Amino acid sequence: MYSAGNTGDAPEKPSAYTIAKVDTHCPYCALQCGMTLSGPRAHVEVTPRDFPTNRGGLCQKGWTAAELLTSPQRLTMPLLRDHRSEPFRPVSWETALDKVADGIRAVQGAHGHDAVAVFGGGGLTNEKAYQLGKFARVALRTKNIDYNGRYCMSSAAAASNRAFGIDRGLPFPLPDLAETGTVLVMGGNVAETMPPFMQHLNAVKDNGGTLIVADPRRTVTAEQATTHIQLMPGTDLALALGLLHIAVADGHVDRAYIENRTTGFDDVWRVVTGWWPERVERITGVPVAVQRTVVRALATGRDGRGAVILTARGAEQHSKGTDTVTALINLSLALGLPGRPRSGYGCITGQGNGQGGREHGQKADQLPGYRKIDDPVARDHVAEVWGVLPDTLPGPGPSAYELIEALGTEDGPRSLLVHGSNLVVSSPRGRRVAERLAGLDQLVVCDLFMSETAALADVVLPVTQWAEEDGTMTNLEGRVIRRRAAVDPPPGVRTELEVLSGLAARLGHGDKFSPDPRVVFDELRRASAGGVADYSGITWDRIDEEGGVFWPCPSEREPGESRLFRDTFPTPDGRARCVAVDHRAVAEDVDPEYPIYLTTGRILQHYQSGTQTRRVEALAEGAAEPRVEMHPDLAADNGFANGHLVRVRSRRGDALARVLLTTSIRADTVFMPFHWGGEQAVNRVTNPALDPTSKMPEFKVCAVRLEPAGGTS
Repeated sequence: MYSAGNTGDAPEKPSAYTIAKVDTHCPYCALQCGMTLSGPRAHVEVTPRDFPTNRGGLCQKGWTAAELLTSPQRLTMPLLRDHRSEPFRPVSWETALDKVADGIRAVQGAHGHDAVAVFGGGGLTNEKAYQLGKFARVALRTKNIDYNGRYCMSSAAAASNRAFGIDRGLPFPLPDLAETGTVLVMGGNVAETMPPFMQHLNAVKDNGGTLIVADPRRTVTAEQATTHIQLMPGTDLALALGLLHIAVADGHVDRAYIENRTTGFDDVWRVVTGWWPERVERITGVPVAVQRTVVRALATGRDGRGAVILTARGAEQHSKGTDTVTALINLSLALGLPGRPRSGYGCITGQGNGQGGREHGQKADQLPGYRKIDDPVARDHVAEVWGVLPDTLPGPGPSAYELIEALGTEDGPRSLLVHGSNLVVSSPRGRRVAERLAGLDQLVVCDLFMSETAALADVVLPVTQWAEEDGTMTNLEGRVIRRRAAVDPPPGVRTELEVLSGLAARLGHGDKFSPDPRVVFDELRRASAGGVADYSGITWDRIDEEGGVFWPCPSEREPGESRLFRDTFPTPDGRARCVAVDHRAVAEDVDPEYPIYLTTGRILQHYQSGTQTRRVEALAEGAAEPRVEMHPDLAADNGFANGHLVRVRSRRGDALARVLLTTSIRADTVFMPFHWGGEQAVNRVTNPALDPTSKMPEFKVCAVRLEPAGGTS
């Protein structure tokens, strides 16, 4: 239908045939569970595969993932409209790409290079994430690029970088967890968000070890723990400081490790000395006896099979998330855990390519290989690979929410390209986000479905999904794996590499942007060489042969580094840095007008903004609408019963949900999942207060009140 090549135009492909057997990975979370696809395209069969993260298991989302391939709601033609008051009309790819390129030229001609912005996603393959960052800096020459991983991993990444000199979610293979003696999970509900993960945690208990979970809710994960710490929302940092105080006062720290492998501990102790257990109990609600139990368990585990401290979004999605993770890293260093067998600190990465997605350039301050964009040496290296002058590369840009706030303003971007993100649903203060998008001259969205963000666009481009494309992903362990195409995409659908190649050609840079993912990965290898996240020794063939390769891997002749920190840390002096931090209150505390804490998160059936999972019949039936969980005492005080429709209202907006009574949550707190749009979008309520270091918004706690909305289930 159209010519192939640097214009990004690709011929239509047939869609009806039978798949022999293709080994690939689940399209959802960072476990990247192994699976095999087979059968006719109209009814692809999913079979779990024995892979280290899932060990032959799958969750409900994984079992039903193939339904996305035949969804009748799938976008299959480019859509365009001249005015947002008009309906979309289908157009050819040539017309759509010309329209986008003309819009880019118009706003840049009037307002400069930075008038165009790019918003990426943590679910994009490494190849697409890399090419997106390169497209922004070379074809657009804009500093304005960030991605939704800013809302996921940024606090843990910032804390890990300043402590260890490197950010890899887990510095050891996930199966190491099953062999350790004690695991402390701060703010993670993996039994719902990534169920196969629980195999590894349950093995700890089966071997006589201890599983501790800190969460304001008694989640499914907390119910399976040896100890549940039901702390006050927003007090994780105070708890971490208190645990370190006890570790020192009760003689559990590893003095030799602190002396030989760390710096800065004396500064940390000067702050922590003021966090005695009784003070911590008053702030967090965690009894002194429980605090001491946790520290003893970590020390006992360390002296036995090992001990691990894990953080997830519950501890990280705060305006002090970086300091909270830092305090927990300080605790792990004081106990001498990082680098010890089956021990250390790790972060439970959320999005499918949350690790790889932040390593290769779609983050505002980074170049490929996890290089800093303002580092002259890094700029020289990457510019040479890209065939451009270092001075032509823009500097660091604003973070995701800061970028959104600037959209459509006098000095902000006038055009936005969105790839792999539904930012109207996933960003805090959602109504404000929609207003900012409405102020743009041009909004272009690449997606599989008509998401809430795509519905606001001027141009919507239909792109391939997981089983229709080749590429690589990097899972929560730092293991680079292969995503394999099992079926052809529907006629009229293209890969995002083809889209970027087509746009680049129209903007005069077609020779620099290949639509071939293998070619792009080989260039990524060269660009990452010598960086912190060095992929230069990793090839597609090697991944196929070895079932995945860990980074850093600077040579094809050597294995990747699966376990970090055994002898040294990648810091200038080889030591980990203990960084002094102190507790501070939540950005918005409760008061008489808004007397209840709100916290948010995921549930078993759905993933992220729900753009995919809400279109899978079995998942939608299992959770057709959001529920606001509340304690029966809180419900009684407000005159609510199970199934009542309520509005959860904050100073920023309101969200609609039905009451679900449960004694698993504190009586001063309500919980609501974030997988729905429109009036059911809880992120219309959440607080965009930003962490000063990571720029993470405070998703996990804000002040709300409950109002009756009429109706019962």
